Amino acid sequence: MKRIALLGMPNTGKSTLFNRMTGASARVGNWPGITVELLTGKILLGADMVEIIDLPGIYDLHGFSEDEQVVRHFLHDNVPDLALIVLNATQIERQLSLLLQLRQLNLNMVVLLNMADEARKFGITIDTAKMAEALGMPIFLLSAKYGAGYNEALQAVTKALRYTTPGMAEQLRDQLEQDAHIESEMARILKHAVDLPARLPDNLTDQLDRLMLHPWLGLPIFFGIMYLLFQAIFLFGQPLQTGVNDLFAWLRDAAIVPLLAFLPAMLQGLLLDGIYNGVATVAAFVPLIVLFFLFMAIVEDTGYLSRAAFLMDALMAKMGLDGRSFVMLLMGFGCNVPALMGTRVMRSRSLRLLTMLVIPFSLCSARLQVFVFITAALFSPKAAPLVLFSLYLFSFGAAILTALIFKGYLPNSDPFVLELPPYRFPTARQMVLRGWHEVYHFIHRASKFIVAGVVLVWLLTHLPPSAAPASIDTLAGVIGGWLHPVFAPLGINEQLTIALIFGFVAKEIVIGSLAVIYGLGGEALGGALAHQLDWVQAYSFMLFTLIYTPCLSAIATLRNESKNFGFMLFVIGWSLALAWVTSFVFYQAARALGY
Repeated sequence: MKRIALLGMPNTGKSTLFNRMTGASARVGNWPGITVELLTGKILLGADMVEIIDLPGIYDLHGFSEDEQVVRHFLHDNVPDLALIVLNATQIERQLSLLLQLRQLNLNMVVLLNMADEARKFGITIDTAKMAEALGMPIFLLSAKYGAGYNEALQAVTKALRYTTPGMAEQLRDQLEQDAHIESEMARILKHAVDLPARLPDNLTDQLDRLMLHPWLGLPIFFGIMYLLFQAIFLFGQPLQTGVNDLFAWLRDAAIVPLLAFLPAMLQGLLLDGIYNGVATVAAFVPLIVLFFLFMAIVEDTGYLSRAAFLMDALMAKMGLDGRSFVMLLMGFGCNVPALMGTRVMRSRSLRLLTMLVIPFSLCSARLQVFVFITAALFSPKAAPLVLFSLYLFSFGAAILTALIFKGYLPNSDPFVLELPPYRFPTARQMVLRGWHEVYHFIHRASKFIVAGVVLVWLLTHLPPSAAPASIDTLAGVIGGWLHPVFAPLGINEQLTIALIFGFVAKEIVIGSLAVIYGLGGEALGGALAHQLDWVQAYSFMLFTLIYTPCLSAIATLRNESKNFGFMLFVIGWSLALAWVTSFVFYQAARALGY
């Protein structure tokens, strides 16, 4: 099978072109360095089945970042039949250097000048015939986003595959010697084939940046935009989530229960309350995940998240993080899972791991449901908003403390170099592909863990068979009794301890488990909690719920994104330890003060 490698600098539209060529749903984002894994897809070109490889975007073939090493090693060990070089036509004067470096490797190449539509708006005229003559390789103007010039480029690619790549001419030459040659070669080609305006005209990007990057207004505007985004997600997502839950409930009563009626009661319970509820739990996440990625695709692909990272970088650098880490923390307030996935944009592995270590402390929407219920039950309408706000502050505090403690163990030596792209609006096709790609991988990775976890919870609450479900006589109740000495210093009783065990699967289960344990629901459950707990116990319980181990979906994502089982276990252990210490200090201090 023949192989085509997509090469180019970050933010040139390689992944967009990859999606258009293969029909696959590679991650597409208007963010430099978005591709950090080798994405592949297969297509039929002429009579040949061809494998397309989307390599990470790099600025220089001789650099030592992780992405640049990946590209160098790939080209050295897997010489492609054709290198498809994607350049940003609006930045042609800066991107030619990489092309000239690659040309010295003596690869079979086709050059695509992407974003030709934007180049025309900026008054940039490129004579592809003259440039092709100067470089000795086929060159085409293209808009991968809208498809203009795509068919002509694909025909050229099919034709170029008839020729074989001679292979690399020699080992990489001395960088300084090459750079001196490349600079003169760039000047010759630009003078011969490219007509650049003396000054790019003022455009919407410049005008918006005067406001968005304002030293005083920039951050308030950013927080306002993100607040509206999350409000929109839950405004539209919660009805959809309710609809999905109702659909699964109807399907259970109308079809699944009659279908399994002939089975023994124990097996029915396992299939219905275990496996079926596990699938329903995963499905309930999907509407919010879809909307989250659709809205974030708009914000990210417009280029705005790059600017938010720029605004927060100085503060985050003091904690061993950078501006992108702040954006991921903020994303975590919607859901930790997509925020953990978002760390792929970081080139440094140490930075990715440190960011993944702090993201689970973000007060996600699942935890928020628990806190809203408890604060409404135990606190006055005037105090409840302040309680919720304090929990958000504790969330940031846990993340900051963790970063300060472990930044020495996960040093980030990679400088934060960020190109601010022009503002763009993604196409509907890009948003749909992005949403489908992330939802598919979310379900694929998380469903197994969710189903396994719910089955385990069911078994713990229903065995031995002689015990009442979810009572202290079940295995879960016994475990709660064992753990009571650990949680008693935190003011957390045995019933709340059992609920915390269930919360390991998904934080939404906490309230449901309390309803089963107390045999009550809604306002009656809230009244029972208010009668049994005082505000110090309730707040200690909420602190522990906020900080302790994230849900199984987040754990599965941590394992997948870090590719390190030991790191996943460390995150679990650290979050449990920090949660215990925080709740202990609060509870004991409050009791010492007479509360």
